[in-house]
Amino acid sequence: MTQKITLKIQKLPHCFKLPQYQTDGAAAMDLYAANEIPILLKPLERALVPTGIKIELPKNHEAQIRPRSGLAIKSGISLSNCVGTIDEDYRGEVCVGLINLSNENFTINRGDRIAQMLVAPVVKAELEVVKELSETKRQEGGFGSTGIK
Repeated sequence: MTQKITLKIQKLPHCFKLPQYQTDGAAAMDLYAANEIPILLKPLERALVPTGIKIELPKNHEAQIRPRSGLAIKSGISLSNCVGTIDEDYRGEVCVGLINLSNENFTINRGDRIAQMLVAPVVKAELEVVKELSETKRQEGGFGSTGIK
């Protein structure tokens, strides 16, 4: 059974549409562009796109803003910061930093689905300083040390 929480949302005057799950099995809600005029993103340009909403997350939760896979693979449009995090105490408008990684211009129109928002619980770490860490088979191997195949 899927755990449900209540996400309080404030619809701003320029909001096009509230976030929406596209299917019953969707993990994240689509976010819609709420820009008043089209935004032209030239290759390698970035833009901060408004969504027209503010949210109030439950205690110990975050909202992760993620790229839409279709936009990324078909048009080269992704997030300028890879994955955005909205903390539970942020009360400003949710905006999405987009980047055009393609060689072609891309226009963001009002109402376009521009990103996904996933609400997730947060686990806070308590730091413990130690002299040594436990050993593993991998140890310090990183950056492709396990190979491609």
